[in-house]
Amino acid sequence: MSKLKDEFTRFEHAGWERVADKYHSVWSSLTQQFIPHLVSAAEVSSGMSVLDVACGPGYVSAAAKQLGAVSTGIDFSKKMIGIAKQTFPGISFLHGDAQNLPLEKDSFDRVLINFGLLHVSRPEKACAEACRVLKSGGRLGFTVWAGPEKNPGAKIVNDAIEAHANLDVGLPEGPPRYLYGEREECRKVLEQAGFDGNSMSYETRAVEWHLPSASYFFEAERDAGVRTAGLLARQSPETLDAIRSAIEDGLERHARGNELVLPMSAHVVVVSKA
Repeated sequence: MSKLKDEFTRFEHAGWERVADKYHSVWSSLTQQFIPHLVSAAEVSSGMSVLDVACGPGYVSAAAKQLGAVSTGIDFSKKMIGIAKQTFPGISFLHGDAQNLPLEKDSFDRVLINFGLLHVSRPEKACAEACRVLKSGGRLGFTVWAGPEKNPGAKIVNDAIEAHANLDVGLPEGPPRYLYGEREECRKVLEQAGFDGNSMSYETRAVEWHLPSASYFFEAERDAGVRTAGLLARQSPETLDAIRSAIEDGLERHARGNELVLPMSAHVVVVSKA
């Protein structure tokens, strides 16, 4: 693994350890909305063994358990695992790396990853590991954010950063922000990881994120994120103000009554082990 990629893993790990206790209050009202789409597309059912990779506070594990599956969650953040164990004491949670799973091959009926591939330095390695631990015919299901052209919320932040931010601030290099945004590119990566490309389903799902104020989105990215937070932390106060204003201006057209309702989109991908 290259030095840069190692740096990205360390950067992400330190970031999630720092903001783990903020995740539930800030981001879960958005990311949890995609879990029903994910478990449905992956056809999770009673009696299945399900591995929730990059499990964070354990929401996907809990959703699978509600369907009667036997869930196991794994995350590289010990703080996240601590929160998951406290929140869902009836589920097994492990500390470990998505790119080098400490689990036996052919062990699970399903592997699910809700936005976790965006936080590892080598997502293709995480996909290959998912394939290794899946039983024959088992399925991997994951979500990744849709790009700005299909995702109004992402476009607001993206446009503000492109217009105002200094991007050359020495952040470690990571995977593309809008990973696997093209269906065929996604299929090729999954085939190389050991999956049956012909079995792949690739759907774009939209949800509504209800924000209490115009400043909420900027503050969420600054205070409870990792990658964008790292970029924002390295800007001048004047630049930060310009980015905040641009995000707040972009949100104005999404006002509904006394709150903001922001459309957010993600790709939901499911594929079977070859």
